[in-house]
Amino acid sequence: MKILGALVMIITAFTGDDGKEAFVNVGEMIPSITLDVRYATGDNFVGKPIDGYNAAKIFITKEAAVVLKAIQDELQLEGLSLKIFDAYRPQRGVDHFIRWAADPADTLTKAKYYPGIRKDKIIPLGYVAEKSGHSRGSTLDLTIVDNSGVELDMGAGWDYFGPRSHAFYKDITAEQIANRTKLREIMLRHGFKPYDEEWWHFTLNNEPYPDRYFDFVIE
Repeated sequence: MKILGALVMIITAFTGDDGKEAFVNVGEMIPSITLDVRYATGDNFVGKPIDGYNAAKIFITKEAAVVLKAIQDELQLEGLSLKIFDAYRPQRGVDHFIRWAADPADTLTKAKYYPGIRKDKIIPLGYVAEKSGHSRGSTLDLTIVDNSGVELDMGAGWDYFGPRSHAFYKDITAEQIANRTKLREIMLRHGFKPYDEEWWHFTLNNEPYPDRYFDFVIE
């Protein structure tokens, strides 16, 4: 996989093909969806804007966007809406995560994002990895909000590192379990595959670029 990634970077350098034409801006295509692009701000587990996030925009592959619109249309019939935290993630952003995780002195965000985990365990436990499905363009992190823009209570916040974020974690309320189930079922029904370690994380089953990791800047 590392060799493949290096080849993609070499090809891009010589051809200028960063692959951006395969993506759409979700805010433009589906303006009713709420966006909360925390990686473009300091409100995330690193505590500062992430490399490659030069604007608070969400990009995703065209194929995933079509399905996403169908999900949003269905939710809006109930007076609800999707709220997206992240979708396409530049590889340089993933690299930023790795550098942060390897720095034991930087624990600024521990209380909010990983209170029960030692920072040196974040990589071994798989919370941060060198390659992310997000960089392939058809994976997204999201939740559901009501017609006032208030998030449905999922029992753990987005990007919380710990068992409480696992999709089938039981030590939460019946309402929180129902909200997680609602999100999971609508995503499954429309062809997205869930990630059981994170209730908010879904990947399009038939993602168009299963072996390519993109790195164009979000701007």
